[in-house]
Amino acid sequence: MTDLLTRDEYAAIAAATSFPRAAFIDGKFRAGSGATMPTLNPATGETICEIASCNADDVNFAVGKAREAFEQGHWSKQHPSERKDVLIRLCKLITRNRRELAVMESLDSGKPIRDCELIDIPESIHTIKWHAELVDKLYDQTAPGGDDAIAMIVREPVGVVGLVLPWNFPLLMLAWKIGPALAAGNSVIVKPAEQTPLTALRIAELASEAGVPNGVLQVLPGDGPSVGEPLGRHPDVDMVSFTGSTETGRRFLHYSADSNLKNVVLECGGKNPAIVLEDAEDLDLVAEHVVNAAFWNMGENCSANSRLIVHKDVKDALIERIVARTRDWKTGDPLDPANHLGALIDTEHCNKVAGYLGHQDALVGGNIDGPYVFPTIYDNVKRADVLAKEEIFGPVLSIITVASVEEAIEVANDTEYGLTASVFTANAKRAIRTARAIRAGTVTINCFGEGDISTPFGGYKQSGFGGRDNSIHAHDQYTELKTIWIDLSDPASGDNVG
Repeated sequence: MTDLLTRDEYAAIAAATSFPRAAFIDGKFRAGSGATMPTLNPATGETICEIASCNADDVNFAVGKAREAFEQGHWSKQHPSERKDVLIRLCKLITRNRRELAVMESLDSGKPIRDCELIDIPESIHTIKWHAELVDKLYDQTAPGGDDAIAMIVREPVGVVGLVLPWNFPLLMLAWKIGPALAAGNSVIVKPAEQTPLTALRIAELASEAGVPNGVLQVLPGDGPSVGEPLGRHPDVDMVSFTGSTETGRRFLHYSADSNLKNVVLECGGKNPAIVLEDAEDLDLVAEHVVNAAFWNMGENCSANSRLIVHKDVKDALIERIVARTRDWKTGDPLDPANHLGALIDTEHCNKVAGYLGHQDALVGGNIDGPYVFPTIYDNVKRADVLAKEEIFGPVLSIITVASVEEAIEVANDTEYGLTASVFTANAKRAIRTARAIRAGTVTINCFGEGDISTPFGGYKQSGFGGRDNSIHAHDQYTELKTIWIDLSDPASGDNVG
């Protein structure tokens, strides 16, 4: 495990860091359209640097370079093991620069440095390495064509892929997408969230150093209308993978329908339940998972368990433990490793989250100090309340009381979302039946989590569309299946296979 530094040591790294300021196009930093935008430190409101703000002209240029690189085949037609070697070199470069990247991520996003160091950077490296190691172990198939034919089913890279990232996990979501997309042989254009472009640009620079050819990994900072929409509508972009709000995800489906019917994969919002039944064991451990699920990353997490659905018989004992654990989660300066929670991403989002506070008396929290929203718990929330229905995307936990497992399942499914859920019970059969009954893409039992890199991640209903991140299944969305039918019949026999 990485040893954490002191707050002063992280500040010294921040002061010595040179931040990328331009778009990364065709293997180099370029000014692009010439326009700039400030990227701000959420914790202080200060400008970290002025950075390139791209537009549709830059998108056109980058797509042209991506297509050119794809057709040249320096990456797309490389042997999978050669792509693997390059991506592993990239992982080594990320490891070598991990402290700089962790500080850059914390400054740009408001994330606590402890999470950047202990979770985001190691997981990003592991993700890229996992997909790199997988790519030369994926076997294609043959179909039963009989004695007179061979039917081959082969994977081919999709082509030019747009990757549109969120601001809550800038580096980790980049890794989730470029890992399988690059491993499969695609040319990739990344649009980072306008609030958090820095680490994506630095990774693109390191990828070039590792040997990723020009035009294969490009990064275009900018806002949604200027970069995201042109990518989504571009007739020479073959696929878009998007992580973000359900509202914005819908737009990409429209962009596809209005252009070339490009493939679209969406990972969107969630209003995820944690069900605690009356026979749940070790309430101290349950409370630890519930607090982590609700407040990790300031609640700016699509898989956050923001609804606690708890059986009336264990409710009071569990709440006592949850409140005690919540008070241990310190909020403050993201560069101080003593803090578990940092700053929300920007003023607009702070105001949105603040709008949910004060609906009723809070058991804990309910207060805000500048960019910091303190962990907040509301009890006796009704299932129709706004606190139980809407994705707050902040550190707010709503407690709903139930009297049976059947009621718990009904409440859990009473949402337009279906990303994740958790179930806590000592009865294994009951746990599995409950997990099967919940309409969500990932259901954890007696813990909070998202599985790991080997398990697919994505949602039901309005939480997802078109595919999954992580696991071998992530490669499906970045490849096309092709059937090659080979006629082996003897022409002299007159027995031709059509």
